[in-house]
Amino acid sequence: MPAPKIRAKWRPPLALIVYAVLLTVMALPVLIVIWFRATEASANRMEPVEIVALVVVLILTLGVAYVLTRTITGPIDALIARTEEIARGGKAAIRPLESYGTREIAVLSQSFLDLAGKLVDRTEYVRSFAAHVSHELKSPLTAIRGAAELLRDDDAERPMTKAQRLHFLDNIVADAVRLDALLLRLRELAQAETPMAEGRSSVASIISPLRQRFPALDISGAGDAETSIALPQEAAVIVFANLADNAFRHGATLLEFTVSADTRSAFILVRDDGSGISQANRDRIFQPFFSTRREEGGTGMGLGIVHAMLSSHGGTIHLRQTTGAGAEFEIAIPLSSPRG
Repeated sequence: MPAPKIRAKWRPPLALIVYAVLLTVMALPVLIVIWFRATEASANRMEPVEIVALVVVLILTLGVAYVLTRTITGPIDALIARTEEIARGGKAAIRPLESYGTREIAVLSQSFLDLAGKLVDRTEYVRSFAAHVSHELKSPLTAIRGAAELLRDDDAERPMTKAQRLHFLDNIVADAVRLDALLLRLRELAQAETPMAEGRSSVASIISPLRQRFPALDISGAGDAETSIALPQEAAVIVFANLADNAFRHGATLLEFTVSADTRSAFILVRDDGSGISQANRDRIFQPFFSTRREEGGTGMGLGIVHAMLSSHGGTIHLRQTTGAGAEFEIAIPLSSPRG
């Protein structure tokens, strides 16, 4: 959820408020000096000018107190109260304050709203992710347990045939392989969401490893394939290997990378000739655990890993609209800054 934006308008900077308060405080001794010079100290009763001077000093003091409360202490107290409200109420409490006082407090409040929105979104993501992981792990574990119990409780008087025993053992092995693949994807996702140390790579540098890993795919690069991008080599292999695996599992025999760049970013078109992605599934493909190949062992995490890995390095990916067969993704990633 995008954080609500603070309404832009002129607000006095905190330094101006402080200087104004200091000048006002400095004016008080000047008024006292003027008061003593204008009156006689030996007077038995206060002269009208004395009363006026005291009233002026009192008004100025109250004015200073009001300014400080209105511009500094009030907004800070309101921000503290809003923090406590967000801690109790979640997203509903993430809304702008009524008054910010100074420019610095307005900037601080906007940063706080942005951070609070990200934290709440992250909490909801972790909660949803944990539920999905539990569901994905439960199915193969239940199948393994059921097959193991059947093998354990095999009746000696009416034992299983060799074919039946092999069937249950094959099921256990298949579910164990699925669990291993799921755990591998979970490790890659954790790695994707924790930015690696800065590094660089290029499309040209990952084509050879991809060809070795996916010999059935005809993988090629075009355009500025040597362009250096701000993506460490290990991260680049994970990103493009998941895209290649996704293409291969959808029947592709061709995978092509076309690279172009401007002054800041590289743009990589990744095109395959597989079965493509249906219109109904286009908005869901980057959701973790969404898969159209669950029966064939798909975990539904490949494109989610790609999205998370690119996001952690300042990149984006989206699915382009295609008219023919296959799928086409566009990746935007910052260029690698030259090393000194």
